[in-house]
Amino acid sequence: MDLHRHDHDHDHDHDHSHSHGAHRHQGGGCGCHHTGQDASAVVDQQSAQIQGRYQYLLHIPALDCANEEAQIRHGLTDMAGVQRLQFDTPAGRLRVHASEDVLAQVLEQLKRMGLPGKPLAESTAQPAAATRSAWAGLPKLLLALTAAATSELVHWFEWGPSWLAAAFALVAIVLSGLSTYRKGWQALRYGNLSINGLMSIAVTGAVLIGQWPEAAMVMTLYVLGEWIEARTLASARSAIGKLVALVPEMAECQDALGQWQSVPVKNVEAGQTLRVKPGQRIPLDGDISKGQGSVNQAAITGESEPVAVAEGDPVLAGALNGESTLQIRVSRTADDTLLAKILRRVEEAQHSQAPTQTLIERFSRIYTPAVAALAVVMALLPPLLGWGSWLEWCYRALVLLVIACPCALVISTPVTLMSGITRAARMGVMVKGGRYLEDARHLQQLALDKTGTITAGQPEVQQLDILSERYSEAQIHRWAWQMASASSHPVSQAITTALSPAGSGAHAEVTQLSGQGLQSQLEDEQGQPVSLYLVKPQFAQQRGLLSVQQQQQVEQYYADGCSVSLLITDHEALLLCSVRDPLKPGSADAIRQLHELGITTLMLTGDNARVAAAIAEQAGVRQVEADCLPDDKWQRIKALAQQAPIGMVGDGINDAPALAEAQVGFAMGKGGTDIAVETADVALMDDDLRKLPRFIRLSRFTFRVLQQNLVLAIGIKLLFVVLAALGMTSLWMAVFADVGASLLVIANGLRVLRYPS
Repeated sequence: MDLHRHDHDHDHDHDHSHSHGAHRHQGGGCGCHHTGQDASAVVDQQSAQIQGRYQYLLHIPALDCANEEAQIRHGLTDMAGVQRLQFDTPAGRLRVHASEDVLAQVLEQLKRMGLPGKPLAESTAQPAAATRSAWAGLPKLLLALTAAATSELVHWFEWGPSWLAAAFALVAIVLSGLSTYRKGWQALRYGNLSINGLMSIAVTGAVLIGQWPEAAMVMTLYVLGEWIEARTLASARSAIGKLVALVPEMAECQDALGQWQSVPVKNVEAGQTLRVKPGQRIPLDGDISKGQGSVNQAAITGESEPVAVAEGDPVLAGALNGESTLQIRVSRTADDTLLAKILRRVEEAQHSQAPTQTLIERFSRIYTPAVAALAVVMALLPPLLGWGSWLEWCYRALVLLVIACPCALVISTPVTLMSGITRAARMGVMVKGGRYLEDARHLQQLALDKTGTITAGQPEVQQLDILSERYSEAQIHRWAWQMASASSHPVSQAITTALSPAGSGAHAEVTQLSGQGLQSQLEDEQGQPVSLYLVKPQFAQQRGLLSVQQQQQVEQYYADGCSVSLLITDHEALLLCSVRDPLKPGSADAIRQLHELGITTLMLTGDNARVAAAIAEQAGVRQVEADCLPDDKWQRIKALAQQAPIGMVGDGINDAPALAEAQVGFAMGKGGTDIAVETADVALMDDDLRKLPRFIRLSRFTFRVLQQNLVLAIGIKLLFVVLAALGMTSLWMAVFADVGASLLVIANGLRVLRYPS
């Protein structure tokens, strides 16, 4: 048995994936990775301890309906050591939060319930065998169908004695229904009215009232429907498999002697050099160290055209190399690549529940017992009142029992949302849960940060003005470089690039001044400590450090659409930097599309009002609020949320509070900070704002499909409840309708996977 456990005492998940025996990890990351061809190989082999709990990820092939989920809850919730259960029903997965020593008991209990499971690494080690075993049951099922049809024909055309029809029916029931009876009995033992239990009661009841051919047809049609449903769901379960298949298992890696060796991708460390030939997939995230050409990153970021790359440019794992050989210095190991994060988020999203899904599950817990109780009343009350025979009303009650299972209703929501999340991932949009996919359709307002969101986030220094004669120009430039190089802010990076010839010494240890800039203490040429600030002009103005002439100079740069940063001491201004950040090519188009969708836009930026207004005019943003500190953005989002649902788009640390406060937070996944990406609910993988309106359209389309599924499922159920009460339907028609409704909602939900990008 493959058991994966992680003994970390952290409050977050680690993605450690393995394809071999039991592993135990202590402290930090293990550095082991897996990049197999099966989707589950990366996203499924995860278990971790969170706040003293262990997680065990199990694969339960029979888990594809809310009734099996309820049965498992009944059987495991009260088990000693089990603390929490997380279900991914469409994927047949269960995550058990439990004590370290209860896995064996959990597996044994699942087996007793007729729902055997395995630790996922073991169950996915032989996917081909699982496929063969699924097809292996088809001949037996076809034989059962033949026997059931023969029983119906013998009965209908009176081709023989009644016992002959009963004999063929019994053969059909035994061939197809033993598993259903076993699972149904286990469910009833736990007080759960599962579909297997209901079908078992209906078939047994039909036999007891002498309806042998119909009992056989009900059982075989039900099992056939389950088989078809499982095959249909398989396409949803493997929807992200194409993403995983993008990553090769082996990579050409340069060893210490400069020789190229083929090694498993999971063993490659950051800093090593890989060689990728034309037409090959890039194994890991990194930067081009030698060569130039183009790479196709469409499967990861959704970019429709290949991207030209040269030395120093970043590339992503899974991207397809174009026409030339590239050497790549690895920046992220296998479990930390952008693609691995997408897969991890998709898995986590599938475990989360959207509001509609929660509501439907609550409804189903009331619906099934209510219909079952109505069936009992139908079987007893009319005959007692003399409205018909016991046989007639018992038959109608059995039909109603078949209709009582809400599988189609419950499965309609997760399969649709899972398809939407997977489609978004293929578009280059990472969604952290079905809730956010559903909530995005409600958005009426969207606030956007400026730098790195609306603008390219790659500003260039336009002018460097020395303002003091106390220190040499070289000294001032070196200080500015030391401080700017310690920050990841785009403006700081632009200053670092502009001053790189003057750069020397270690990066400064800086303190963030919330929304204002950086503070540090460095030494001058005589070794004396100097308190320095790389800040916005407002900070210097508040301290009275700018002359009238210098303030006019700042205003002129603002009028030209430039941002301004100042290097100052406690006593004087040393350096004035003017920086221009151009608009992203797709920003204006994205804002226009958002307006067409009826969404109002607002720019929230810490930049100067005149610079912000100039950028907003170019982009088409209708409202601007400038000079915003992080708390100002948070307060503004909080206030606007009282008026209408609002989303926030940002990329920096200072955007994190506002991203968390918004109903849906969007982060720039490619150029954004890790804090922004972690805080946000949705990440745009290639930082193209045009993905925002596409995602909102996908959200609205997904909800329309979800509504269609609910109408289909509820409508078919209600229709057959009425027909059963009027005696206008039969048992086999009811089971055909139940299975057919499930297949319809699954097929309709899978349409979301084909939504045009």
